Amino acid sequence: MPHETSAALPEHPDFAAYAGAAWARLVRTALLLTGDFHEAEDLVQTTLAKVYARWGRLPPDEVDFYVRRSLVNNNISRTRRRRVTHLLMPFLPERVHQSDQGHAESVESRAAITEALGSLSTRQRTVLVLRYWEDLPETAIAEVLNCSPGTVKTHARRGLEALRSHPAFAAAERPHPLPGARP
Repeated sequence: MPHETSAALPEHPDFAAYAGAAWARLVRTALLLTGDFHEAEDLVQTTLAKVYARWGRLPPDEVDFYVRRSLVNNNISRTRRRRVTHLLMPFLPERVHQSDQGHAESVESRAAITEALGSLSTRQRTVLVLRYWEDLPETAIAEVLNCSPGTVKTHARRGLEALRSHPAFAAAERPHPLPGARP
């Protein structure tokens, strides 16, 4: 009979299933938070490693909340540790090789969004990603960030104002003159 070691068997098989199912979603969210694909993967790996350590103590109905909060907190810690400006990728890597009819416009749009998100503060960026990417209500975002819903609204408002005034979007919002119209 072969000798089985306990290291070869996962202690929490349900964690492995959860991590496998949530990986792509977490990396996409982390990509929007960090602006860099490799940083996003590192952030998700770090988050899942920390979650694994507490997996047995997490209530099953609060796993997504805990993982999302850990992801956000780890990102905030990462930006505090590294006060270095990162060059953001001009496109989202998982879609760069897919060609479709509006591929150039799609790449330009993603590059503008990534650049504009990179100009925001960490909290504003986090609020906008959770609100408009994860589609969370303000109360849930307030719980994740451990702040009041009013603070979330303020960060969202200021973040959206900054995005609207960002040079990448300012040119797109100017009205185009109609032929024959007076200035």
